[in-house]
Amino acid sequence: MLTKRFFNYIYEVFFSFLLVVHWLFKFITSLFYKFFDRIIILSFIVFVCFSSLFSLQVVEKNADPEEVLLSFLRRKVGLTGTKYGCGGGGCGACTVMVSTYDRNQRTVVHYTVIACLQPIVTLHGAAVVTVEGIGSTKTKLHPVQERIAKAHGSQCGFCTPGMVMSMYTLLRNKPQPTMEDIREALGGNLCRCTGYRPIIDGFKTFCESEVGVEQTCYSPDSPLNSYLHTLITQISQELFPMDCFLPLDPSQDLIFPPELMIMEKKVSGDALYFQGERVNLVAPFKLSHLLELKAEHPSAPLIVGNTTIGPKMLLKGVYHPLVIYAGRISELKAVTWGETGLTVGAACSLSTLQKEVEKVVVETEEEKTRGYRALLQTLRCLAGKQIRNMATVGGNILSANPKYDLSSVLAALDCTLHVISKDGMRSIPLDEKLFADFGKTVLRPEEVLLSIDIPYTKPWEFVAAYRQAQRREFAFSFLNAGMKVAIKEGTDVVESLSIYYGGVGPTLVKPKLTCQQLVSRSWGEDLLSEGCRLLKEDVDVSPSIHGGRAEFRKTLAISFFFKFYMQVVLEMRERVGKLRIMSTLWDYLSALKPFKNEVPQGQQSFQLVSEAQPSADLVGRPSMHQSAFQQATGEAKYYDDLPLVQGELFIFMVTSTRAHAKIINIDPSEALKMPGMVTFVSAGDVPGANCRLWFNNPEELFAEEEVVCVGQIIGAVVAESREQARRAAKEVHVTYHDLQPVFFTIEDAIRHESYFEPKRKVERGDVDEALKTIYMGGQEHFYMETQGVIAVPKGEHEEMDLFVATQHAAFTQELVGMALGVDSNKITCHVKRLGGGFGGKVMKIASLSAITAVAAHKTGRAVRCCLERGDDMLITSGRHPFLGKYKLRLCDKKGLNCNLYIIFNFAITLSPVLHMDNGYKIPNLRGRGVVCKTYLPSYTAFRGFGGPQGLMVMESVLHEVAVRCGLPAEKVRDINMYREEQSYTHHKQPFNPTDMVRCWDECLERANYQDRLRAVQLFNSSNRWKKRGISAVPQKFGVGFSKGFCNQGAALVNIYKDGSVLVTHGGTEMGQGINTKAIQIASRVLKVPVSSIFTKETCTGNVPNAAPSAASFGTDAVGMAVKDACEKLMRRLQPLMEKNPQNTWKQWVNEAFFQKTSLSATGFFMGPPTDVDWEKGEGQAYYYFTFGACCSEVEIDCLTGDHKVFFSLFKIPKKHITSKVEGGFVQGVGLYTIEELQFSPDGVLMTRGPSQYKVPALCDVPAELNVHLLANAENPHAIYLSKGIGEPPVFFGSTIFFAIKAAIAAARTERGLGDAFPLSSPATAEKIRMACQDEFTKMASPPTDGAMAPWCLDV
Repeated sequence: MLTKRFFNYIYEVFFSFLLVVHWLFKFITSLFYKFFDRIIILSFIVFVCFSSLFSLQVVEKNADPEEVLLSFLRRKVGLTGTKYGCGGGGCGACTVMVSTYDRNQRTVVHYTVIACLQPIVTLHGAAVVTVEGIGSTKTKLHPVQERIAKAHGSQCGFCTPGMVMSMYTLLRNKPQPTMEDIREALGGNLCRCTGYRPIIDGFKTFCESEVGVEQTCYSPDSPLNSYLHTLITQISQELFPMDCFLPLDPSQDLIFPPELMIMEKKVSGDALYFQGERVNLVAPFKLSHLLELKAEHPSAPLIVGNTTIGPKMLLKGVYHPLVIYAGRISELKAVTWGETGLTVGAACSLSTLQKEVEKVVVETEEEKTRGYRALLQTLRCLAGKQIRNMATVGGNILSANPKYDLSSVLAALDCTLHVISKDGMRSIPLDEKLFADFGKTVLRPEEVLLSIDIPYTKPWEFVAAYRQAQRREFAFSFLNAGMKVAIKEGTDVVESLSIYYGGVGPTLVKPKLTCQQLVSRSWGEDLLSEGCRLLKEDVDVSPSIHGGRAEFRKTLAISFFFKFYMQVVLEMRERVGKLRIMSTLWDYLSALKPFKNEVPQGQQSFQLVSEAQPSADLVGRPSMHQSAFQQATGEAKYYDDLPLVQGELFIFMVTSTRAHAKIINIDPSEALKMPGMVTFVSAGDVPGANCRLWFNNPEELFAEEEVVCVGQIIGAVVAESREQARRAAKEVHVTYHDLQPVFFTIEDAIRHESYFEPKRKVERGDVDEALKTIYMGGQEHFYMETQGVIAVPKGEHEEMDLFVATQHAAFTQELVGMALGVDSNKITCHVKRLGGGFGGKVMKIASLSAITAVAAHKTGRAVRCCLERGDDMLITSGRHPFLGKYKLRLCDKKGLNCNLYIIFNFAITLSPVLHMDNGYKIPNLRGRGVVCKTYLPSYTAFRGFGGPQGLMVMESVLHEVAVRCGLPAEKVRDINMYREEQSYTHHKQPFNPTDMVRCWDECLERANYQDRLRAVQLFNSSNRWKKRGISAVPQKFGVGFSKGFCNQGAALVNIYKDGSVLVTHGGTEMGQGINTKAIQIASRVLKVPVSSIFTKETCTGNVPNAAPSAASFGTDAVGMAVKDACEKLMRRLQPLMEKNPQNTWKQWVNEAFFQKTSLSATGFFMGPPTDVDWEKGEGQAYYYFTFGACCSEVEIDCLTGDHKVFFSLFKIPKKHITSKVEGGFVQGVGLYTIEELQFSPDGVLMTRGPSQYKVPALCDVPAELNVHLLANAENPHAIYLSKGIGEPPVFFGSTIFFAIKAAIAAARTERGLGDAFPLSSPATAEKIRMACQDEFTKMASPPTDGAMAPWCLDV
């Protein structure tokens, strides 16, 4: 504390001096301002950043209005704990805490912001706390950092700093939060690895009363029935210890810097002026000054939170020479309550509005707050907490974007806008007339929105708000609606009706005819019928509407009205007494109950290790990730966290804008004239090979003569900074000559007979032709860390170091050597860790590395490549879309003896064909794989690599068998499973299915499947508009590479004289914990504590020719290699140990050194000779099989297509719980229910960031998620009975798909429709709603005008 006071004293003295300089500078600039007709003059900003050792006062004298906090922290301050994830505020990786002194409340307020959107010039006088500032491994961890690490909530670690800062800020404001507080705080943070549950586990320990996940340990000798009844209610200490957690002590939190408080109290009211390289910004303090500025510069945009203008400028290149910051004007932030309701300033944040509304809803009678409750329902779904802290009410409205949900509900509430200019003030009703076009309002350019009146509702007014999006939270809506009806007191007669839709056109839409025609009518069934009929004609949705889904949107518009009708009926029931509103409609009340987002709960059970195992031996015990503390403190370094090399340059790719065209000319001349531009590189600059053969197909680094997809790399610009490179890339002009044919879908490729060779076939028995189809869409990896590399020329012998984010360093080394025309021994690749990979960083990063290396070779300087999220998604692509065709013939009605023929049409054939039998013995089965060639970017490996697609086809077949035979699906699966102890796959590989059958049986038993099934049936019989479904599937998944040469591992183990051990290996740490396991293995073999063992980076100079870390095989291969190396060392040390058993480890090592015994050993693992004879259709395709089973229960809203997963349970054979099991499952949830890639009719990927592409968020995790690990599961093939479970859990997400399909079938059956119907994956809200056919979907029949191009393609 003495040190802190001393620093504070020094700060105050120093800052007092700065203030004097500041005021003098302001006086001088004011004179310039006066005499030079208000020319923008440079000022400086002052704010404070906290590091782990001290608070850093930042005085930025050349603050650029275009620079955001994220880049400033990372590049100028050197605080790299805050990560770049998307650059658009959609992932939460760059979350930091901002603290400011509120002059009106006379208090310090703390709130989270997204650093990638926060301009630094708006932080004058603020304190910024990053993850480094709250704790470190060098000093002391903060409890938040400690608990997320110990609870296994950090895997790849890239999202961890953002998670930590969201939770830290919550605790600063509320030291004893509720689970709902935690859910809300983390709603804006995405994680692609853990499945969120372990993060919640760690953070819920801060709650006063802990609820959530239960973990269970069971003895290996205990039978199933005994441990089912011994579940404990607190977190098991065997999973992570709680008795030694650091206590949360708010008194030790960072104080708000006194100098900033002094500065804020003494503020003079002068404006701030900032001049950048291209953009100027003015931050007025007074409203009058703002109005003067708008009068002089009417086209200058106003910003406060920068959540709308910011992404346009940062991601889309929109340019504004002058920007006005309105966040310092108190009148725009005023909140007042009057007799008629709330008046909120236009610059008030959405969080401020939410807080005010929450308060009044609790304190005021329900009649007056019906509208506020509807508004609150909408606010809680808008964006994440960080964006709501930044975005403003006025900005949301004036953005005039119909997918922003506030306008529809505020319009329904009859809100009034107060706008002001130098000429005076006027009031404008917030209705459809406010919006002139997309992104435009009727406000005059010089006018400023001052405030919004939000009135109370009257006693006989009924209000509701609705929305449907890809996710329930943190996603733009497809359609939103605000509705209000005023009923004549004491009757059921409509006095007025307001309906507003956002998402059926370019602006807010009011169906005027509907609203007019329903006035003076009784609120009854006739009104409902007439209202739906009128809406059918009144709401016109163009088939080319931005975002597509025209039929779905129109269906939602009518369905929302039906929901509103039912809600009003329910609320009027008590008021109207005996009026005739009671009818069969009361059976439809299930339409009203909205899904509630919950914090995931559940149970976990795992098998304890033997009591005979030494406590120091961590093999088989739940162990914290080796780097978890470093990841939680921001100390863990990823490739882009490495400091700049002197003279370092930046590269930005120039990609094709045509799908199939001849390159006529590439003209970089305009780009080369731009500031900071160094050079342009293309095919002619490659000193080695620009083209290589990949499976007999040419693959180019730079497209030289012809492009075959949008996003293909043509060249690259190299500049002094990232921003300069980005801008210059837009100025490279490429002239094309379009070629034919051009096609993008699998069906089109089949019609054009466009295939790759070879075709693959596996069969058993005799089968016929294929007919029926199932389609699966592709999937984006969305690893949190985008791809990139730093290429550093060594300056002699053509050597080059690459610091690269790759899962396959040896392949990157090889490809770079080929491109440079040098031997691989001169190229060294370094990989410390990856921020997620999932197969996406195996192949394409090698090409990016080669291009970057070519630029480094040409310039002789280090070059850094860091793909922006949109370019990463465009260039690297993801999981292959898939089309399966099959014909099924049943030999009996018991679900046995199927004849099955399957054709796979997509971009990989090996894995789906080999996995297609899953766990079933189909007597007659043939699978044929065809690789289709289209003019879309080439897809690549993704977790499971074809397995989830092949397994999906088989499960779809068995689902159809169940429907056709009238049997329960689980029974059909059960009777067709492999059961013989020595079974053979369809490709004749022997295996023992005992563990699979055990997993299946125990999964059904622990899930109480039959009881749940009966409850589902009972629910469905009594709910018209909500339906539930349940599904369970087993799984057999092959582990390892089918190409035997990939099944190898290598390691190098060094022992030093002080007894410490260094382990290096050929695997890549990307969150799966391969380093942690390598340390455990070395510890067991060498019999030394894990604290004495360290793993360094993966380096091709240490371990050459390593196989990729993929196929769930990395730990098996590397672990065996580490074990081999350690055993070699132990054999060398054994004579010394036997000779001097009383010595310590260090003494034995020293004695070995003096006896000239080598203390370094390489280890190697030569895996099994896996291969398939495709002529015979048989072979040992996999090293071994891992098994599991999963059961899920869902509920769907038949009116909107929304769904909620109530329950998921899976059983797998694994030694101990790891969060990557749940992470894989949640990734599968995305694959089968949420994630959609959309391409334009021209082949352009449109889902190029988290705003358009949605991965599962916390709200998508099952409300109850249970993981139970199979006891006494043996696996003699792998290291210490290991089981590869990185990939198999992805397919468990299909249980949700089939449960959804069962729920849809229940709805269709009730309507007299067939329960056999097509449903492609993913089962999105649109597909669910349109499959639940009813009178509303019929009203939204697709338009007949075929001249308009569709918004996107189903590829």
